[in-house]
Amino acid sequence: MGNPLRALILDLVLERAMTVTELAERVRKPRGSVAHHVDVLVHAGLLKVTATRRVRAIDERFYGRTAHTIIFPDSASDGDLPFVADARAEADLSDPHCAGGFTFRHARIPAGLADEFAQRLMALATEFTRLPRSGSTEFAFLAGVFPTKRPVAPQKSP
Repeated sequence: MGNPLRALILDLVLERAMTVTELAERVRKPRGSVAHHVDVLVHAGLLKVTATRRVRAIDERFYGRTAHTIIFPDSASDGDLPFVADARAEADLSDPHCAGGFTFRHARIPAGLADEFAQRLMALATEFTRLPRSGSTEFAFLAGVFPTKRPVAPQKSP
């Protein structure tokens, strides 16, 4: 996944399987370059051929994801949390009338409860990605529950 184009290809085939030609048109890159990245994703087990069709004596392959949700290990070399640098780079906050919002909160809670929140967030993220595609703006969903390095105040004694 060392190339951002691969992540984009995986996102594009989330909606429906696509051919290399369709992907190349969508990402505005040469077909050969896109084919290379698709081959890498197939070899890594992240994409598979889901259908073929014959077009002028050539079999065209449609590629789809092998899983709806793919979890990548944290490879952030800049010390950022996973995907935060990507989210910052993609965020378009120029339109004040466009829906969206951010929040950053802290709570001192037991680890089991934090795990419950994390599971609910993953379920919400999955629901978000399964919504029918419509509209002219793509939105992103970034959320996390994680332990911090912040010092905490001592607990009140009974």
